[in-house]
Amino acid sequence: MEASPENRTIEDSAANTQLIDQLCNELRDYLDEKQVNEVYRAYLFGARAHEGQRRKSGEPYITHPLSVARILAEMRMDHQSIIAAILHDVIEDTPTAKEQLATEFAPEIADLVDGVSKLTQIRFESKAEAQAENFRKLLLAMAADIRVILIKLADRIHNMRTIGSLAPAKRRRIAKETLDIYVPIGNRLGMNSIRVELQDLGFAALYPMRYEVIKNAMMKARGNRKEIIHKIENDIRDRLQQEGIVAQVEGREKHLHSIYQKMKQKRLSFNEVFDVYAFRLIVDNVDSCYRALGAVHNLYKPLPGRFKDYIAIPKNNGYQSLHTVLFGPYGVPIEIQIRTEEMHRLAEAGIASHWLYKSGDPSSGSNQSRANEWLRGLLDMQKSSGTSMEFLENVKIDLFPDVVYVFTPKGEIMELPRGATPVDFAYAVHTDIGNSCVAAKVSRQLTPLRTPLTTGQTVEIITAPGARPNPSWLNFVVTGKARSHIRHYLKNLKQDEAKALGRRLLERSLNGLAYTLEKVSKSQVKSTLKMYKLDSLDQLLEEIGLGNRMALLVARQLTNDAPKTSNKTTKEQPSGTNSGSTLKNMLNRYAPSWLVGGKNSPTPLAIQGTEGIIVTYARCCRPIPGDPIIGLFSPGRGMVIHVENCKNARDYKKHPERWIDLQWEEQIDKEFPVEVRVEVANQRGVLATVASAIAEMEANIENVHVDDRDSKFTDLVFVINVYNRGHLANIMRRIRLLDEVNKITRSKG
Repeated sequence: MEASPENRTIEDSAANTQLIDQLCNELRDYLDEKQVNEVYRAYLFGARAHEGQRRKSGEPYITHPLSVARILAEMRMDHQSIIAAILHDVIEDTPTAKEQLATEFAPEIADLVDGVSKLTQIRFESKAEAQAENFRKLLLAMAADIRVILIKLADRIHNMRTIGSLAPAKRRRIAKETLDIYVPIGNRLGMNSIRVELQDLGFAALYPMRYEVIKNAMMKARGNRKEIIHKIENDIRDRLQQEGIVAQVEGREKHLHSIYQKMKQKRLSFNEVFDVYAFRLIVDNVDSCYRALGAVHNLYKPLPGRFKDYIAIPKNNGYQSLHTVLFGPYGVPIEIQIRTEEMHRLAEAGIASHWLYKSGDPSSGSNQSRANEWLRGLLDMQKSSGTSMEFLENVKIDLFPDVVYVFTPKGEIMELPRGATPVDFAYAVHTDIGNSCVAAKVSRQLTPLRTPLTTGQTVEIITAPGARPNPSWLNFVVTGKARSHIRHYLKNLKQDEAKALGRRLLERSLNGLAYTLEKVSKSQVKSTLKMYKLDSLDQLLEEIGLGNRMALLVARQLTNDAPKTSNKTTKEQPSGTNSGSTLKNMLNRYAPSWLVGGKNSPTPLAIQGTEGIIVTYARCCRPIPGDPIIGLFSPGRGMVIHVENCKNARDYKKHPERWIDLQWEEQIDKEFPVEVRVEVANQRGVLATVASAIAEMEANIENVHVDDRDSKFTDLVFVINVYNRGHLANIMRRIRLLDEVNKITRSKG
């Protein structure tokens, strides 16, 4: 029989009173009475704000913030964090404003609550975008005050403990978010106990049947293991006593999620994973750690290549321990961790140890400094990330580091994710070093920038003042910082190059009208910008450089000699047949013939080869200095250069508004790729012979592939870098002299 509303209210009040009393009793162990009273006042405020609200389970809503506060009390968090935990949902779920919290309590508490609150006022196009933007907001607040994420982790733990009352689809979504984001953050902050609990709760919610199967198998297998565990513990204790080492020896049971992950990744059965016996040795000092390691290695044979020293080189979250794997009795493998009591506290509490053990523990301070350093890196990353989705992608990359340890030339240790390259290393040292990186020495040997680094290598980055990031780096960098900074640099670079190209194109068009940009009046510039709905001349130049606007029509507009157009036709790119023909008619009417297109231009635009990413060279015909060339405008991309007789350039007469005559500068000191096809006799060593001839002519081979024609002849297709047509002619002449070569031709699309 359901309780009446009056009885239910009385029951709720009694339950709430019990919860706040338990919380206050815990807080009195480490806070003074005045601070405990402030916490109680926050409870009264929160209870009034959430009055009438209930959770999906039917409990009064205030039970959730109180439970979150108790989790933080177990971490011995300060009273401001406890108050913020009690109030953490009032901005998001009640009419309470941030300013009211700042007045009632303190601005610092209001900032903490606001940092944890989701962005409910903004409408997003998708749940993924909303999640990304909320996560970005959380991390920015967390960078200002690390306690924000501790409150959020405690909030997530309680939500996961009580997730059973939610609908299955929502349970799976929240569980996946927990495993994808909050577990890695807990790991990154060194909070092992929180990480493990969130992992197991997330696993149970996401895969309930798999969780139950492994849990039941674990309970059945425990009984068979007791005798072996007891024997190993006694053997280890006896050996340590013989060596005079005082230590706690305890068996470690693997967690369900950890067992599941090993079974999945290594394709092992449950018995193969569960048959690994794990022990932890806790000793009094660092010296005893290494002595204990020697003792257990004398007791059982160590497994080669399975020893890790995280004391000498701590993990990036501050974790320290010695790890080793031994061959135990009956041939069973034994995993052993050896650490001090202080290291054990840090491993379990992580960043929270700064509050939990404030009594002069230097390690907790260094742990917090590591977390702050990571947060500064996140701030740096978010500044250079274009969107929230991109930022979330970069952070996820950064949160899953299966790490390698490398050294700077000065002997400093750098920690990078597995698969990191010298470019990742360069950006980890400093953004400017990454941006100006041109080469790398790994263990004193020149190494390609895309080479993955391995633990123990010394990396030296070679920089050059005029160097800049290469777009191809995005194909192999693995760190979020490197990826976001390369994208940011290239985005700005593209804008700058588009402006520079746009200025050249506009000046060229104005020259044809006996004008220069300096002669154009400010009022005419202003009216032109208004017509195109742009804010600045730089934006207009960028639009021209990107191929979105015709330089000729802009020049006519600036000189007040343009045909009148309606707002519907301010964008010059034709959207259909009629608009295209209209534009062509306008060009024929208002432009000299050499500006419209064709081969009779007395002043073609000069190409220097250094225009950057806004000017690209067509892969179909691969133009090189000396070739007659024309340029195709591609909206949003800029200009693509083709050889004049390229088959893909044949339609320029049909659409002259999209093409422009070009010429090469007289002096170009830059290499350009060109494709040559060499027909050779099908015999041993012919590829090496041709490659050697190319190298003799001081040309670099960028790529080569082999087309087998028949038993007699084979085609070798080379992409080689040359300076101009003369250089290419010399190379082809040298290759023709080879006995094995039957024919050589240049591919031109």
